[in-house]
Formats: sequence, structure tokens, C-alpha cells
Amino acid sequence: MTKTTIYSARKIITMNPNRPVASHVAVQGDRILGAGDLAELAIWGDYTLDERFADKVLMPGLVEGHAHAMEGTLWSNVYCGYFDRADPDGKVWAGSTTIDTVLERLKEAEVKMEDPDAPLSGWSLDPIYMDNVRVTRADLDKVSTSRPIGVLHASGHVMNVNTKALELGGYLKKGMNHPGIPLGSDGLPTGELFSPEAMTPVAVHVGFDRSLTDSDEKGLRNFGKLCVRTGVTTITDLAARLGPDGVDAMLRVTGEPNYPARIVPLQFFMGATAKETVEKVVGLKKRATDRLRLGRIKAVADGSIQGFSARMRWPGYHNGAPNGLWYTAPEQLAELYRLALAAGVQVHTHTNGDEATEMVLDTLEPALMEVPSRDHRFTLQHCQLADAAQFRRMNKLGMCVNLFANHHFYWGDEHYRLTVGPERALRMNACRTALDTGVPMSVHSDAPITPLGPLFTAWCAVNRLTASGRTQGEHEKITVSEALYAVTIGAAYTLHMDNEVGSIEVGKKADFAVLEDDPTEIGGENLKDVRVWGTVQGGRIFAAADL
Repeated sequence: MTKTTIYSARKIITMNPNRPVASHVAVQGDRILGAGDLAELAIWGDYTLDERFADKVLMPGLVEGHAHAMEGTLWSNVYCGYFDRADPDGKVWAGSTTIDTVLERLKEAEVKMEDPDAPLSGWSLDPIYMDNVRVTRADLDKVSTSRPIGVLHASGHVMNVNTKALELGGYLKKGMNHPGIPLGSDGLPTGELFSPEAMTPVAVHVGFDRSLTDSDEKGLRNFGKLCVRTGVTTITDLAARLGPDGVDAMLRVTGEPNYPARIVPLQFFMGATAKETVEKVVGLKKRATDRLRLGRIKAVADGSIQGFSARMRWPGYHNGAPNGLWYTAPEQLAELYRLALAAGVQVHTHTNGDEATEMVLDTLEPALMEVPSRDHRFTLQHCQLADAAQFRRMNKLGMCVNLFANHHFYWGDEHYRLTVGPERALRMNACRTALDTGVPMSVHSDAPITPLGPLFTAWCAVNRLTASGRTQGEHEKITVSEALYAVTIGAAYTLHMDNEVGSIEVGKKADFAVLEDDPTEIGGENLKDVRVWGTVQGGRIFAAADL
């Protein structure tokens, strides 16, 4: 018989409406036997009382509904981001606030490289904070003209490369005619590449052959470390290529006895037909394990707002930039939705601009008429500019939404002054409107686009503060309890996993975030400062200090 352990805690926030708060939780193996007081749980019979969390606060293991495992792999490259950021080992890297400091950091890394032909890879570049300067191949040529160099933007939708990289990718020629490959006055590509389609042929030469979407084994282990440090026990990899070698590696790493997280990878809909993609995912689902949940699809409709590649309705971009790019055509999405609905496969779709959201709604509605589904939970990811009318349509279509709440902090000021203008900036990531219109809602970090940390994301949704400290969209704020729901049971619902994770109640997985502070008492303004001791995942205990 499986042994029962009862854990005591200063407080247990269960997210179970039948018993919101408890003092003890009983665990058998990887499942919760019950939550309540000690006398109630003792009725189950023999147990061991474990008081290691007696001074801690437990809540359900946090669920990150939109992240990418490449967050772990990217730390093997040069961090070029604007903001200070902690790596998987807890070291904080200072942000690079000018192009010159970015180039200096790349130069420092380049001189330490022993192989003269090895690529130099950087990530998280954010020119929008540097007066939106256009980084060119000439800039990166200052670091090296003989070594291929590629730097991925913070948005993940743009990459800058040097001349050598363009040459190796077959792009260093006149007459290129692609909306994602801008040309200079000399008729040659500038070194800016927009969209995965434009980036992929060069990415293989600049060190992003895997980590542009996927992670290697070391990166997966780093990804797990980040989960423990942020209280996350279930996390998505929301655009994985899931090739045979990649799936084998994910099964191998997540199957290690001490791997601390449950990963939910979604097959990226790109480079294959809808029929091929659905058939592949149906097959992959049969290989799923508890810690590797295969069987879902991620489609991408448009690009990034701050990268000016998102599709916008009238009046377009506030600064007059041309409209963005379509990553997937409506007819391709329509076929994917029909086939996925028929096969019982869930699809999550990235939309940033409101025109992209409108296209998805217009495409899904007839697909549902043709293939009705009562509980499909197709989810719009980011969906940053949706208005109230679009949320009402989502409700009628049975959709969920996962809003990019972190954007208020990292890019809110730039959206207000540059990309979309004041009125639309106030409604971005409209958590209040989503809840008020009855659309199931979660919020996310999109790590590595912004740092992984659901409690910080919850703080963003509660306070809607920009980096300059200005409140943006007072009417779209949500409460602390609503934000905590969004990063637990709300995110689990969007993954069809709310029957397993997201709350502390009998029968569910023994997944807990172990906290030093009580997020319900610290105050909404301090939510981001809640300290994470570690996690319990499937009954196994992981302390951040031991990583």
C-alpha cells in the first residue's frame, strides 16, 4: 500500500471553492489524498507527518500556459536584452541599453571563442528601447566579418545577422523579393529578417538550428531549473517542431527521476500540410507520458506588435508603419481547424494584431458549423488588441484566451507612444473584459520573450504598470484572487488539464508552489515580490536553493 504523507503549512491556498484554505495536505505517491486540517486527514489511516513546510505557504503548482523550452537553451548564447535578467543558476545579467553595449557584449564573447568558424549567437535584442534604431549587417560586421553572427529579437519574430550569415544562407544577392527581407540602398538585404519563414534558412548558420523553436537536452534541464525557481510545475513549450530526435530527447530528459516539471509541447504548424500535422499529432499523443503531454497544435496567424509584423485593423500602426505579415493564410487555418476538430485535437493560435484575431474568428466559426464540438477550448494566444466585440464572439464560439499581461510592463510605454497609440494601448491584454464577457482566461510570460514567472505576470495583470511606473488601462485591472486563478486553474483549463492540476484537492496531482510569503496578504502592489522556496511536483520535493 502506498504510504501517506501529510504536510503541514502556515497556510494552504487551494483554489478549490469548496475549501479555499487549509492547514494540511495529504499525499499518496504523486496524488493528493485530501486537504483540510490534520484531524480530518487522519481519518484516512496511518500517515507520516512532515512539517518541513510549517512556516511556508503552499498553493497549487503554477501553470505557465505560454512559454518555450528554448528559454533554457538560449542561456548558452549571449544575452543582449534591455532589462536585467536572472539565468537558470540564479545569476543576474545586466541589461544592455544601447546598441553599442550590445556590440561590446558580443565582442567580449567573440574573442573568447576558440573555433574561428563557429557561429556567435545572441538573443533578446530590443531596438524599440533604443529609439527603434534599425540594426544592420554593418553593425554586426563590427564584431566579426569572418564568423556568422545572429541575434534574435526579444519578440522572437525578428533576427539580425551579419554579412557572413547572409552569405551562408544564400541571401547575399540582389533581387531578393520577400516582405520579411528588407533591402538596403545597395539592393542587398540589410540583415534584418522578419518571420520564421525568412529567418529559418539563415538560422541554421548562426546557431539557431534547434533553439529557434526547440531545446536541446541541456536546455531542457535548465528549463526545469527555471520552473523550480518560479514555482511552476506544469509548463508549455508552445511551438515545438517535435521531430523524432527532439521527441526522443524530451521523453528521455522528462523521464529522468528528478526532472521537476511537466512539459506540454505543442506541434508548430509550419512546413507541413494541415492533414500531415493533425495525423502526426494524433500519433504523438500515443507516446505521451505524465511529464510530457503530447497531442496539441500551435498555429501562428501574424507577428509581433513591437516588431511591426502584427496584422492591424484600420487605422493601422500609430507611427504609420506598414501593416504586418500573415504567417498562415486563412484557407490553411480553415483546413487545420476542420481536421483538428474532427480528430479531437486542440489548437492554440497566436494572434497579436486585431486583424489577425478577426481572421481567426472568421475562420473558426464556419469550421465549427461544419464540425461541431461542445468543448474544444481552442485558445487565442496573446490576442493583445482584441476589443469587446471580439471577446463576445470568442464567448459564443467556446474559445479561451491567454493574454500577454507582461506586455504592460515591458512594452506598454512604447505601445502608447509608438505602435498603437493611447486608446488601443489602454485596452491591450484586456483581462477584465475577457472575464466580464465570460471568456475563460489565463495570462502568460511567453518566456523567453519575457522572463518566466507567473507571480510577476499576475502582478502585471493586477497593476497594469509600465516600466516607467505609469498605470495603463485602469479599467482592465483584475483582482489578486482573479490573477492567482489565471495562473493556476485558469491556465490548466486552456490546456484541458483542469481535472488534473491547478488546484489542491482530492485526486489531483500533488503539485505545489512552496512560497515564503502569502500572495493573498502581501498586497497586489507587492505580488511580484513573493519569494519562491521551490516546488513539489508529482509528490517530489525540489528546493530552489539545491539547484
